[in-house]
Amino acid sequence: MSSGAEASDNALAQRAAAGDERAFAELVRRHKDGLYRLLRRYTGDPEDAYEAAHEAFVAAWSVLGRYDPGRPFGAWLRTIAINKARDRGRRARVRRLLFGTRPLEESEAMDVADPARAADEAVIGRQRSQKLDRAIAALPPQLKAALLLTAFEGRSQQEAGAILGVSTKTVETRVYRARKILAERLDAELRPSADKA
Repeated sequence: MSSGAEASDNALAQRAAAGDERAFAELVRRHKDGLYRLLRRYTGDPEDAYEAAHEAFVAAWSVLGRYDPGRPFGAWLRTIAINKARDRGRRARVRRLLFGTRPLEESEAMDVADPARAADEAVIGRQRSQKLDRAIAALPPQLKAALLLTAFEGRSQQEAGAILGVSTKTVETRVYRARKILAERLDAELRPSADKA
């Protein structure tokens, strides 16, 4: 994002903090798609991503008075969103532990929603994408956040460090470890079953 857009976001955030709902609605409009994409990759689930994004905007509105205009609004909002996604993940793990339930897998939902399969290539592409999404969602939260901010959002390691509250070197290490884990997991999944035995 350019500094002009940041300044505009900051001005909107200050107006919203003063009670201007239209200014906050404009901030939501500007950031909702990028935030959803980040959370979709972070959670691995479209519904969880939508809910986490909604929770992030509600939380941002409620603490807007504490927003530091010296910090980019988008980075501040992503910090809140990642924390909301982590909280949702912890609550889901506790529910699964207590009640033994599991969410409907996206592939299962697709089977119900569309019994007529698309062409083989589309199915294979979707399966690979789902494997990648699941592998990313299974990463430890710190590694996942660093990877998503840099590789998928195109943020610099310095920007990611500011969002996550860690050093640039820590981001670099986390991204390296995340990529290594992903490569190992995807290699194991894609290896023919004879190699796995």
